[in-house]
Amino acid sequence: MSEQPGEPQKAPETDSMLPIDEHVEEGRDAEGRKVRHRGVYLLPNLFTTAALFAGFYAIISAMSGRFSEAAAAIFVAMVLDGLDGRVARLTNTQSAFGAEYDSLSDMVAFGVAPALVAFEWALGSLGKVGWMVAFIYVACAALRLARFNTQVGTADKRFFVGLASPAAASVVAGTVWAFSDFGIQGSNMAFLVALLVAAAGVLMVSNIKYHSFKDLDLKGRVPFVAVLVTVLLFAVVFSDPPRVLLLIFLGYALSGPVQRLLQLRRRRTAD
Repeated sequence: MSEQPGEPQKAPETDSMLPIDEHVEEGRDAEGRKVRHRGVYLLPNLFTTAALFAGFYAIISAMSGRFSEAAAAIFVAMVLDGLDGRVARLTNTQSAFGAEYDSLSDMVAFGVAPALVAFEWALGSLGKVGWMVAFIYVACAALRLARFNTQVGTADKRFFVGLASPAAASVVAGTVWAFSDFGIQGSNMAFLVALLVAAAGVLMVSNIKYHSFKDLDLKGRVPFVAVLVTVLLFAVVFSDPPRVLLLIFLGYALSGPVQRLLQLRRRRTAD
């Protein structure tokens, strides 16, 4: 029976009422009929959720005065953050939902958590200057993540533009962990911590390039020496995690400005 003109027509069933956080994938059943599978991928999002929890735990630990635990939790979040993307790529479970969820998790674990840990340990003794420096770091982390999301697919994957937020968080957390582990009060070096936190924030939003190490082939064959070096590296890190990790990420954070200065010097020499 045809519809009469002027009668209200029923809106066609569309996916407009689907929650925006659902992943919709089309496929066919055994009889060849088109079906849609709705939901989100579990495995990579489990790692992202674990990283988010580690960042939240770091905040709670810092508020309770357990600064070593708080800093260690940020490093755990960094490891989990590195795993969720690789797991998604290896299992072919990338999704727009996973990318957005990962950014929100990064904001908590590598933006808010390091700033609050540094504030509770040292910056709070500086009064308004302390919370202002902490906010600058949080704002720079948010800007860094927003810029990274807009450059996905166009930027050179071999390099990060600006210091990555996990690396910046590792510098801040490593400083707190290394010195608080010795029983040093943060208030005794509050000015130095403020400079370090502010510098980490500025490096995140800078145009300085950092090597991303995303071109490393983890699935291919490597020489036996590479495996031996990896084992030795783990042994060195676990011999004194706070100090070794701080030195590693401080060196990485400084590598960008040093390379930029060397490039400028070469250009001047060539001219």
